[in-house]
Amino acid sequence: MELLRLSVAARRVGVHPGTLRLWANQGRVPVVWVGKERRFSVEALDGLTGGGDGGGRREALYARVSGTSGQESSLAAQEAELRGSASGAVVAVFRDRASGLRESRPGLDRLLKRAAAGEFTHVRVTHADRLARFGTGWLIQVLAHHGVEVEVMHAKGAAGGMEELLDDFMSLVATFAGRMYGMRSREARRRLLAEAGHRIEHPASAPEMVSGVGGGGV
Repeated sequence: MELLRLSVAARRVGVHPGTLRLWANQGRVPVVWVGKERRFSVEALDGLTGGGDGGGRREALYARVSGTSGQESSLAAQEAELRGSASGAVVAVFRDRASGLRESRPGLDRLLKRAAAGEFTHVRVTHADRLARFGTGWLIQVLAHHGVEVEVMHAKGAAGGMEELLDDFMSLVATFAGRMYGMRSREARRRLLAEAGHRIEHPASAPEMVSGVGGGGV
């Protein structure tokens, strides 16, 4: 049995090495481990269906950074990596500059709407936390309901460093602080209105005038 290294095997089936690695992680192609390196048998590669043409596969790419500015290179790097490992036609690219803790993001909102319209079969991201910091499983289920499969290039680890994680944390703190301030403001307004209503219903009594008891003049 002839075994090929990852790069050679990827060239044989006409895909990016990252794509073949992803297929191996998903169990779509068998792997033989030689020490710490994976090898692919020629027989398994030749029998791999849809290895180069994608078989009608339509991909949407999603890239996200937390900051609103200064991270354009990271967005571009994510998109380039996803495009380089594409195994089907890339029909849409969605980008967001927003915290992964935000439930509503312009790019993600458009992605979900177009997924519901059946415009693509797969959504691909470099890391799971690009979709969301928390609740990724729910997004995957929603997309699966529309017949769209989510593929994560790097199954382990996170894309953002400490600085981005701090940005997300500060966004979370700001959100809770805003809600807390709003709750306190509403409570203060209700208290003031209640006190004002009480004063109207129960006005304070005017102070009684104390008349002097008449005494005889001198």
